[in-house]
Amino acid sequence: MADATTASRLLTLLSLLQGRRDWPGAELAERLGVSPRTVRRDVERLRDLGYPVESVSGPAGGYRLRAGAAMPPLLLDDDEAIAIAVGLRTAARSAAVAGIEETAVRALVKLEQVLPAHLRRRVQALQSSTVTLPAREGGPSVDPQCLTILAAACRDHERARFTYRGRDGQRTRRDVEPHALVALGRRWYLVAFDPARGAWRTFRVDRIERPAAGVRFRPRKIPGGDAARYVAENLASMTFRYEVRVVFHAPAGEVGRRNPWIADALRPFGKDRSEYRTSDDDLHWLCLRLVMAGVDFDLAEAPPEVVAHLAELGRRAGRAAAAAGRA
Repeated sequence: MADATTASRLLTLLSLLQGRRDWPGAELAERLGVSPRTVRRDVERLRDLGYPVESVSGPAGGYRLRAGAAMPPLLLDDDEAIAIAVGLRTAARSAAVAGIEETAVRALVKLEQVLPAHLRRRVQALQSSTVTLPAREGGPSVDPQCLTILAAACRDHERARFTYRGRDGQRTRRDVEPHALVALGRRWYLVAFDPARGAWRTFRVDRIERPAAGVRFRPRKIPGGDAARYVAENLASMTFRYEVRVVFHAPAGEVGRRNPWIADALRPFGKDRSEYRTSDDDLHWLCLRLVMAGVDFDLAEAPPEVVAHLAELGRRAGRAAAAAGRA
């Protein structure tokens, strides 16, 4: 029987094999802090336990976990089980990925059936005590198969080919080097280097059609080293149909604490004021974002459509408040 150290190492090895398609033996040995011979013995132990670990031919040799085979139950510690349950519950209330709600519910039911009693009670307490606000209706949703293909291409450093539908509706073929997927609100973005254009690009995943992975590439460093920040800065620099410049009646730090997703776009503006520039093709959502900031503001620059829509929102809110006061 394996001792505690060996058992812990086997779990780590299994986690590594599940997280990536191919692993060179030398790299596994380095990650585990053992010799290649020990890795070979550990792989044999996993095979004896029923895990289909295949040897990969090549100059250095390596291993992979065969896809599609019947797998023994996953071994999860308490924190991992709770994390998965929380993630599934969150996904079950989300519409950002098409069809994910029903799939997440089914997976959560299966997970609860195999959890130990004490963990099952914790998960059920979480479910009964948590209320999740539904996402804004009418937003884009992405194909889960598209997400998994792109995620695998990012992980395995394989070029991705797809048809991309631009904001103008025009479709173009792209062949890019995908590096990261970024979820921002209800939208998913692919950060990739486009060799044909010699530049980094951000692609809306809900506009990507028929993706396929192909030839491997050598990964590059994402500008700034942070995919999420790159996407946020890229979006801030884009222009849409409706552009506004707003002056909030509060310092940038206060507005940023209330609205962390726009903190980087805020600028000090005089005493106890802050400036914010934004734009969107969706007039209603643009106006709602301004109202939801939670502080008074002035429209320093705004097209007539924005002014009129904000006035209409105010009229509706005022009518409702007046009716409630008379009740």
